[in-house]
Amino acid sequence: MSSTDNNNQTIRNASLEAQFTHVAHDAVDTRHHGAIHVPVYQNSLFAFETYEAFEQAFQSLMDNHIYSRGNNPTVDYLEKKLAALEGAERAKCFASGMGAISAAIMSCIGAGDHIVCVDQAYGPTREFLSEYLNRFGVETTFIDGRSIESWRAAARPNTKLLYLESPTTLHFQLQDLRACAAFARSIGARTIIDNTWATPLYQNPLALGVDLVVHSVTKYIGGHSDCVGGVVLGSRELVDAVGNKEYMLFGAIMTPQTAALVAKGLRTLPLRMQRHEASGMAVAEHVRSLPFVHQVNHPGMASHPQHELAASQMSGSSSLFSFRTSAPPATMKLWADKLQYFRIGVSWGGFESLVTVNAAGKQPEDGSIVRLYIGLESPQDLIGDIDQAAEALSLGAES
Repeated sequence: MSSTDNNNQTIRNASLEAQFTHVAHDAVDTRHHGAIHVPVYQNSLFAFETYEAFEQAFQSLMDNHIYSRGNNPTVDYLEKKLAALEGAERAKCFASGMGAISAAIMSCIGAGDHIVCVDQAYGPTREFLSEYLNRFGVETTFIDGRSIESWRAAARPNTKLLYLESPTTLHFQLQDLRACAAFARSIGARTIIDNTWATPLYQNPLALGVDLVVHSVTKYIGGHSDCVGGVVLGSRELVDAVGNKEYMLFGAIMTPQTAALVAKGLRTLPLRMQRHEASGMAVAEHVRSLPFVHQVNHPGMASHPQHELAASQMSGSSSLFSFRTSAPPATMKLWADKLQYFRIGVSWGGFESLVTVNAAGKQPEDGSIVRLYIGLESPQDLIGDIDQAAEALSLGAES
């Protein structure tokens, strides 16, 4: 056994936190000169000592470094790290979360196929399924995914894919991953889940029977709002199929610079997620006590209607949640403007706390859904900020 194999085996046998934080340098290159971070291989191509070695490399594109559109050592390091953490045989990193999502979907379907998707999936995913794929005769049925009966009722003889996102990231509803995966297998369909909210630290869908997992590594995994990327994880067979076709042909490659940034962020993920989870729960509990708030949507809270399911398929919670209020969106946008610590923005997962405001229905009187992302600031500062903004608008008095 080589020193690289020994090192990798040591990491696999280590604690979960050690798997995130430890860097196995010799798994990358013996010429790193003691560099503490994985080196950035700024190369478009890689040369070979013999023509025979060159030709052999083409027999397995995903296992050899030939051209950085296919495989780069820095990106390869991150892929191996993410695969180990997710419990996957393989991982393939992309230039964005949507790059990973669209490639994973395309690898599972063909013209004339049918997809069933949870109706609260990420907006661009819904657009890709409902509009773009329609051009190629692929139909998608969107359902409330909380009941397995909804998935069964929506399936057709040509259903080839069940697309999951659990929890969803506005209303924070869950799907029963074990039941969905078992049903998909029974009809010969694949399953894909967007696992960005929970991260590999708190949910491992492959262990529950799901075929492919996708993450936006832009969010918690990168953790510093300084890079954009995505990843597809699963069995060697399925991920190599994505790598050899959709990844190579669509060209949505992750750069080595991005991979190096994500790899650095990954090393602090356990520590950051502990803070995110604790702060998110503290702020969510406070928000639930506010007189103008009617409902808090957070799977980690005992009051969540699917909390028992959440506890059965997740080992922890992240810090993105929403709440519902009867105040109209115009009022809640004024409230958001008065927040001092929360930024107004969409791409959560970094240091800074964020807020967005959505209409709860079609009419103003339906109220608002406000989504909060709790970053790494002091939770007491964030709670104080929420209260001062509410007091400035007399929101408590209006309830």
